[in-house]
Amino acid sequence: MNSRDQLISSLVGDLTIKKHSFPVIWVAILWWLLSWVYVVTATFLMGPIRLLHQYEGVLHAHQFQIESLIGLVASLFISIIAWYGSTPGALSRRYVYLAFTFVAVWLAFYVVGFFEPALEPSMVGKRDHCYLEAFIYSLPPTVVACFYIVRRYPINKIQTGFLVGLAGGIIPALFMQFSCMYESEHIFTYHIVPAIFAGVIGVVVLYIFNFINEK
Repeated sequence: MNSRDQLISSLVGDLTIKKHSFPVIWVAILWWLLSWVYVVTATFLMGPIRLLHQYEGVLHAHQFQIESLIGLVASLFISIIAWYGSTPGALSRRYVYLAFTFVAVWLAFYVVGFFEPALEPSMVGKRDHCYLEAFIYSLPPTVVACFYIVRRYPINKIQTGFLVGLAGGIIPALFMQFSCMYESEHIFTYHIVPAIFAGVIGVVVLYIFNFINEK
């Protein structure tokens, strides 16, 4: 046996069988579902849900129903590309463009809302610190995701961290449309901005876990 064969044999001999792991898309969907359960529960415990006071109006507000459905799909797609970003070579530009297209369409509905609101603007259900709630609710899902994602050794940590934080932030931002006052300027300022800031926090958290993991 020559030196080359010996080298290959020694490298192969050190390999261990890796335990079966769930496909990343199922991990992403599970994280997304659990995050929704947490956000809805936490929001309900912290105060009243405005939707309960405008239930009849929402049943006939088709624009609100469509924009909420698109927002739901957008939050799912952002969650999926965030987790796919943790696997080297798994995330394609096509999926990123698709996810952010849904986000753009979702936000476009609120721009339209400046001129043609989906619901009658009202102070009913307004939460005094909704911006803080929206941000705080995004932290646990973001921290949990970063804790597991860093072990997958993502190559582009800035992109992955931002997507994870954004995914964690979009969920409470969307649900605030059901639990807080509905008005476009308020939505962008107090619900959407905290979601974007959560993306920045996702980068910081991922780098912190990466630093701890390397020590």
